Amino acid sequence: MNTVLLQYALEVQRTGSITRAAASLSMDQPNLSKAIRSLEEGLGAPIFKRTPKGMVPTSRGRVFLEQARNVLIQIEEMEHLYKPDELEGVNFSVSMPRSSYLSLAFSRVIQNLGSQEPMNVWLRETSTENTLKEVESGEYNLGVIQYPVCSEKFHARKIWEKGLAAETVFEYELRLLFSQGHPLAEKEDVEEADLMPYTEIAQGEDGLEYSEEWSREKESPESLKRIYVFDRESQLNLLSHVSDAYMWTSPVPQEALSKFHLVERRCKKSSRIFRDVLIYRKGYSLTAWDREFLGELKKVTKNM
Repeated sequence: MNTVLLQYALEVQRTGSITRAAASLSMDQPNLSKAIRSLEEGLGAPIFKRTPKGMVPTSRGRVFLEQARNVLIQIEEMEHLYKPDELEGVNFSVSMPRSSYLSLAFSRVIQNLGSQEPMNVWLRETSTENTLKEVESGEYNLGVIQYPVCSEKFHARKIWEKGLAAETVFEYELRLLFSQGHPLAEKEDVEEADLMPYTEIAQGEDGLEYSEEWSREKESPESLKRIYVFDRESQLNLLSHVSDAYMWTSPVPQEALSKFHLVERRCKKSSRIFRDVLIYRKGYSLTAWDREFLGELKKVTKNM
């Protein structure tokens, strides 16, 4: 069961009102009402009843809420067992797509950490869907999701439904990556038709599959040769060693291009515009290290 829902229910009990609880949690009232209904449907019985005095627990609801309070106390105690220095050290967590510029910003944050400070730092590279779930549940404090601008309304609705705050961190046209020895590496204006004879390195499993996102709008044929790879560094290694391979990607920092002997090119007349968006729970206060990460993101993207 989602522990965030338990916290929501206990706040409704404390305030006696959906409206006051939503204000206390810094979330929209409809989202809180939806969350409570979802919790009640999962239990198969109502937790609250509406009275002139406000939202009052049912007899079964009182038992459930007491158990919920005990569960949250036990979880907090367990977390302290594994994170004894939490209040004094560094706690930073982010769920994000596989992206060279995001990895660079994260690495710079770690470099800035004091070597003597206790820390609990978590990085998860995964899909947009997983990131939305992990930030909504509180498993990760920050998330970065990546999607085509053409699907903005769809993703904005999902963010709203999950009661999350969002802000754009980077908007860009997808680039093409080649090895320095690729036949197209020296061509300044690459067209999609030029790619047909070559092998595409694509993100497999739960990463963003660009081609599927574009499938409804693409007019040019897709590559007939494709290799799906789950690991970002393996992708870059393949590109640097397979002379006819290419990959669609977000902009790559120069230091990564140099490390893997790659070149980055824009695709002529491409309309593949993507947006990377920071998400976090409404009511969550960004920590100093969260802001440090955002600062490093701005520095990295400014140079690209």
